[in-house]
Amino acid sequence: MQARNVRSFTTASADAVIVGMYPGRRPAAGTDAILKAIGRWAHSALEKAGFDGDAGQTATLPNPTGSGPAQVVIVGLGSDLDLEGLRAAAGAGKRAAPKARVVATTLHRVDLDGASGAVLEGIALADYVFETYKSKAEARAALEIELIGGPKDLPTIAENAAAVVSMVCFARDLVNEPPKTQAPAALAERVGSVAARAGIAYEIWSGDELVDHGMTGLLAVGGGSERVPAMMRLEYTPRRAKAHLVLIGKGIVFDSGGLNIKSSEFMATMKSDMAGAAAVAAAVVAIARLGVKTKVTAYLALAENLLGGGAQRPSDVITYRNGTTVEVGNTDAEGRLVMADALCLASETECDLIVDVATLTGATKVALGPKIAGIYARDDDLAHRVQHAADSAGERAWTLPMPADYRKWNESSVADVKNTFGIRYGGGIGAALFLEEFVKDKPWVHIDIAGPAYVEDTEHYILKGGTGYGVRTLVELASSMAG
Repeated sequence: MQARNVRSFTTASADAVIVGMYPGRRPAAGTDAILKAIGRWAHSALEKAGFDGDAGQTATLPNPTGSGPAQVVIVGLGSDLDLEGLRAAAGAGKRAAPKARVVATTLHRVDLDGASGAVLEGIALADYVFETYKSKAEARAALEIELIGGPKDLPTIAENAAAVVSMVCFARDLVNEPPKTQAPAALAERVGSVAARAGIAYEIWSGDELVDHGMTGLLAVGGGSERVPAMMRLEYTPRRAKAHLVLIGKGIVFDSGGLNIKSSEFMATMKSDMAGAAAVAAAVVAIARLGVKTKVTAYLALAENLLGGGAQRPSDVITYRNGTTVEVGNTDAEGRLVMADALCLASETECDLIVDVATLTGATKVALGPKIAGIYARDDDLAHRVQHAADSAGERAWTLPMPADYRKWNESSVADVKNTFGIRYGGGIGAALFLEEFVKDKPWVHIDIAGPAYVEDTEHYILKGGTGYGVRTLVELASSMAG
């Protein structure tokens, strides 16, 4: 993504220009002049098209003047515009001009702090495609965005936006990749090559190294696959760091359910079960590129959950690094088993906050739907801090409870705890309470992204498939900790 300022509509070299309107077809800043430039007929054309300015609406008009962009895309801004609504409007506008490689806009001129960055993000994220395996994919020129009458500090704003956008798209690529090409070790090496270029140190444990480090959950979950599991550790250490954040990402590269095999309906999108690891890896790189003064240590727990001669069985017992024993009640509740390994490591670290990110439970998705992540924490202040980061980043999340009296449903008759919840309802809470067993007294928050990590429908800047959810929230959180 490249961004630059231009003076006016007529000086823009764009293929398309995106402008905004509020309900009642009230033009946003900069819109009226552009519509006058292309002709008085524009407003009647919008009326005939049924365009009123409601959020999500778009209308495309030709530019017959022979100067400036060939088409004008008008997007509805709605009546209660915030930065996320602006980001979505910018994305919708770009999707209405899918072939445009140079896009001009005046959307950044609305009266919102941070508008320029949000507009750049929305347009660039909407331009994302995953065509690695398309036999007839067309080569595309780099996207250029022109801000008509943009701010003087645009170079800095654009650089920061590009750092975040590129890593959200990297996370999307990782999630969209076919599982056959993405063994745990291969995923770790791919992340490592990107991390190294950002000055991030890393190490990868597999095979006997997992045994040596007591990564019993990974070994149990990955035992049914010929592709061995791995634990990846990333370390970003800026000078004069103000805080230390530990991130953990669930990285099940494919989840068949193991011996408790999933139905075909629920297995179809299970290449996305590593979206937590993708988000964490991408966020660490973005944080490093932005130069955030928060030290970040990250653990990616990577495994493939298949059926095989070495697969774990229901009723097996796993003894973890910290001595906790777990009865396996269901091999399809494997995410919490690998996350427990990483949480053991994190709990041994002196840090200000541990945050884990995982596509962990269908129960949280049932509770909140496909667009909202669940935040779980035993400390209300920490939950609020992460909630605020998500809100500021424009990623929807909601805090759910962790009642202590629910712990009894995680009890096992043969081990300390069981990886299945003892009642039908509240499974998201049960999973969070299970994870809590492995963090001791450390400050910790769990984010369940089972809903928004992978979507079936395209909407504004979010395209069908992997969304990269969580990257922006974690970047915002690390930035706030450097405050």
